[in-house]
Amino acid sequence: MALRKLVAGNWKMNGTRAALGEIAAIEAAAAGAAGIDVAICPPFTLIAAAGQQVSKVAIGGQDCHHAAKGAHTGCIAATMLADLGARYVIVGHSERRTDNGEDDAQVRAKAEAGIAAGLIAIVCVGETEGERDEGRAGSVVGAQLDGSVPPAATAAQLVVAYEPVWAIGTGRTPSLDDVAEMHALIRAKLLAILGQEGAGVRILYGGSVKPDNAAALMAIADVDGALVGGASLTAAQFAPIIEAAAGA
Repeated sequence: MALRKLVAGNWKMNGTRAALGEIAAIEAAAAGAAGIDVAICPPFTLIAAAGQQVSKVAIGGQDCHHAAKGAHTGCIAATMLADLGARYVIVGHSERRTDNGEDDAQVRAKAEAGIAAGLIAIVCVGETEGERDEGRAGSVVGAQLDGSVPPAATAAQLVVAYEPVWAIGTGRTPSLDDVAEMHALIRAKLLAILGQEGAGVRILYGGSVKPDNAAALMAIADVDGALVGGASLTAAQFAPIIEAAAGA
């Protein structure tokens, strides 16, 4: 089943108000790409201002707390993101898992909080280089899905992003066959967790997605879009990826 493509940009800890011009340029690129969804997840500080510049591009947050409110200094609730007009929230990115020690149970709780607030949760999974070299990539990602995916989620509430940790920001990507194998495994696991809802969950590929490899990645079965890091920071780099998705 061909699903509507989603191209989401994760700006990570990059961007001040001076970067809002790039949001406007990405909006222009998205307006010319029919039949796909485009999202940008800027720093929390830019969510409100970015949302005022777009109608074709959805805005998302890069993380949320599992609680709706409370004494959690420095954290942001999914309800706050929704209040700012966000439509997506990324949870479980490998940088959060590694740098902040987040485990699968925390990721699931955050995804559930995002869904409860009316957001679409983008749940990230992926193996390290060592885990792949040991032949454990499939079992590691499968276990992450078992622990991180809310079992009551619907296809409309959930996106899964496969990001091999060793490919993020390195310029390296798995072979197309490796991507196809992992996305097929993820689809099968989603069907096992969610039943038929799993057939409609979009699975994004992330990890050094660039204009020169986007089209080949988007052509793979069960690659329903991309979660893009560094190449989403400028319209010059992000627009060709949007175009590749629209043409897939």
